[in-house]
Amino acid sequence: MPRAKGDHEGRRQDVSEAVWQVMATRGFAGLTLRAVAAELGATTGLLTHYFPSKRALVEYALDLLEQRTRTGARRPAGQGLAALREALLNVLPTTGEAVDTNRVWVSSWDAALSDPVLTEDYAGKYARSRARLSGHVARAQELGELPAGDPDRIAAGAHAFVLGLVVQALLDPAEFPPRRQVELLDGYLAGLTAG
Repeated sequence: MPRAKGDHEGRRQDVSEAVWQVMATRGFAGLTLRAVAAELGATTGLLTHYFPSKRALVEYALDLLEQRTRTGARRPAGQGLAALREALLNVLPTTGEAVDTNRVWVSSWDAALSDPVLTEDYAGKYARSRARLSGHVARAQELGELPAGDPDRIAAGAHAFVLGLVVQALLDPAEFPPRRQVELLDGYLAGLTAG
């Protein structure tokens, strides 16, 4: 780590970049203290100063992933249905960066499912995501863009649709290129507007 002694914020940033690089190239399963240390060109001993255990590294990686997902998202275009569409588009792997982010998210599900604390954390993350979508749905209903109905139920369906599309696009990118993902999403939203 070519950082001046005492530059803790700079070192933390280097560690963050190394964690992200390992996840993007090796998937979540390849995230180990040794792999991150190698990416940094440092010893695992130095890395344990930041992460005393694999679990601490995993928790940090998940926070970093959520942070990058939020900061990489496009701003909602308008409100109501336009904002709902944009929020759902932000989830899809339609760019190189979005593919990397989604590959890491999907590969992290195994860790989340095998650890009750992480399971609870993920459930919270997805509940917050559905709540944001529900707000867009409710606004679209107020504007007359969507028919009446339970915004939470509609948001849950849209969330499930887009996550399913993410998995298919990652596993079969030739069948689900970006343009087809957008077409499928627009078809799904057209079905919602039809009631």
